[in-house]
Amino acid sequence: MATLSLLRLPGIKMGGSRFLHVGQILAAVDKSNLAKLRKRTGFSISNCKKALDMHANDITKAEEWLQAEAQAQGWAKASKLSGRTTAQGLVGVHIDGPVGAILEVNCETDFVARNEQFRSLVSQAAKECAVNTSSLRQDTLLKGVCQCTSSSCQIQSGISTIHVEFMSEEQLKGMVASDGKTLADHLALVIGVIGENMSLPRAARLVAPDGVQLVGYSHPTPSDETKLLGKFGAILALRSPGALTEVARQLCLHVIGMNPKAIGNPDDPKAPNSDDEMLLIHQEFLTDPTKTVGEVLQEENIEVVDYIRFECGENNKEE
Repeated sequence: MATLSLLRLPGIKMGGSRFLHVGQILAAVDKSNLAKLRKRTGFSISNCKKALDMHANDITKAEEWLQAEAQAQGWAKASKLSGRTTAQGLVGVHIDGPVGAILEVNCETDFVARNEQFRSLVSQAAKECAVNTSSLRQDTLLKGVCQCTSSSCQIQSGISTIHVEFMSEEQLKGMVASDGKTLADHLALVIGVIGENMSLPRAARLVAPDGVQLVGYSHPTPSDETKLLGKFGAILALRSPGALTEVARQLCLHVIGMNPKAIGNPDDPKAPNSDDEMLLIHQEFLTDPTKTVGEVLQEENIEVVDYIRFECGENNKEE
């Protein structure tokens, strides 16, 4: 006769007469619902069993209970870890037609920055910033105020045709996502699962007018190009009479790699040393150093209207 395994439960002494057989629990829980619930939520088998047992095998109620418990535990964990430094992380970029968003999410270690749940969080948060700003108070958004230091920046000077909204950590946490939860809720949930402190320091949303196209890129190059995630990210607003070519992506890569401080004009003086050049159009093109960016733009009949570049942790470096 086969021996049944015993499941140890909190507060129950195994030396006494009170114990439960695993077989009894399995009989009480529908195995099909158990498999579905585990696949849908990613929670452990034991937690899924408990949820189904508590809710008479109602998979919808069981999932709602699991999510509520995970959210509560996530907030508790987030509160406990809130004082820890978050110097690592990722920059996420999302382009949806004439609307683009770039966002930074920080964590404690580079190991977590490679975690798939963290990466999914960054990707989803960037998408929410692009498609949903209804929950943001319009009077608190920093419109047309770029974070770069150049006085000749198109956005700062007020001559850019790009509508730009910069969002602070407080605004990002309060943003209501498409599922009805705030980004702070989503952040706390991942903190609870992974066990590291995380933060949402900044984001920017761009809206391009007719005739201007947005193109985004992240570095290192992601394996899944539908999710632009990396240590660096950039969005360029380009005006071109035709469809954009591979040069558009190369321009994004250039902005990431060379970090220009402003676009510049043809009559602006060049730096004596090309390695010190900070104006985009006078810099040697990263993909083909025999040409300047200005020469490439002229050849391709492209105008750079504006750009935004984020580097993960760059504000921490400045501090």
